[in-house]
Amino acid sequence: MLYSPIQPMHIPDNFLSITVSLICWAITIITLGVAISRTNKSLGERQVPLMGVMAAFIFAAQMINFPVLGGTSGHLLGGVLAAIALGPWAGMLVMTAVIAVQGLLFQDGGLIVMGANILNMGLLTCAVGYGLYRSVIGSNRTVKLAVIGVAAWLSVMAGALSTALQIWLSGNAQLQVIVPAMLFFHAFIGFGEALITVAAVLFIIRTRPDLLGEGTESAQGGRGWILTGVLLTLIVVLLSPFASTNPDGLNRVATDLGFIQSAQTASGPLAGYTVPFLESVSASKIVAGVIGIIVVLAIVFITGRSMQNKRGLNTQSNNIQATRPPIENRKP
Repeated sequence: MLYSPIQPMHIPDNFLSITVSLICWAITIITLGVAISRTNKSLGERQVPLMGVMAAFIFAAQMINFPVLGGTSGHLLGGVLAAIALGPWAGMLVMTAVIAVQGLLFQDGGLIVMGANILNMGLLTCAVGYGLYRSVIGSNRTVKLAVIGVAAWLSVMAGALSTALQIWLSGNAQLQVIVPAMLFFHAFIGFGEALITVAAVLFIIRTRPDLLGEGTESAQGGRGWILTGVLLTLIVVLLSPFASTNPDGLNRVATDLGFIQSAQTASGPLAGYTVPFLESVSASKIVAGVIGIIVVLAIVFITGRSMQNKRGLNTQSNNIQATRPPIENRKP
């Protein structure tokens, strides 16, 4: 297998042991199974396009690393935003699609450890975010925004702590060293997550407040909202060439603690969000981002429609069964 140079990325292969990676995969698969089942029961007709737009926006936003303390950078995770707008289970599916495309198409993070990346950045963040947000549903706007900001910050810290524990269990760092190091840098990254999440939620409140009502999991959306979301996503992609090139929090810690050299990620034609035949670095990153958006949109849309069709068939089958007379009352 070919491997690419180390860049700011999600957990690469070799940071975690095979055992830890398999355990993370098991937890992730089980949780996603529940998420699929729960989403399938509550998926509204217009929620699928919203899931696609949310996935595309989060994918684009994750391309933009912002600078934080000491030559380190961070980027939006987006789990809290997805969970608040779509509900926790649909949010988890959206985050899974984003992280899977990043790993498979752009080699952003390892393939063996993808289960851990999905768990840390997608499942945990959605669970933390929605859990706190649900406690203030019905409160005034100020309280909601404050709690959303705290939830976004805590989601980053939860993901960082989970990653640190996985690396420790894999034998690549001492617990008393890696935990404070990861939490220190990600505490600052969390502030960026909070600001972006609150700004995005405030935009939703002003344009589609019904998305944040009591029925979050059955949110409805119109074409105007979807078009606006797509345009904002494209604008974010156009800004991606201006992203910070500083190592992210995990890579900074790995460098400081001396295990960065063990990192490996599979190499491919779009590795590092680049398109080989484009000489301009900026144009290459933008085109790669647009390709990623299209792929994420397609995956989420096809998956959502498939779930809706299956739900429709099950409902139709149940209705047929309900209209049939009992066996003992049927004519021979």
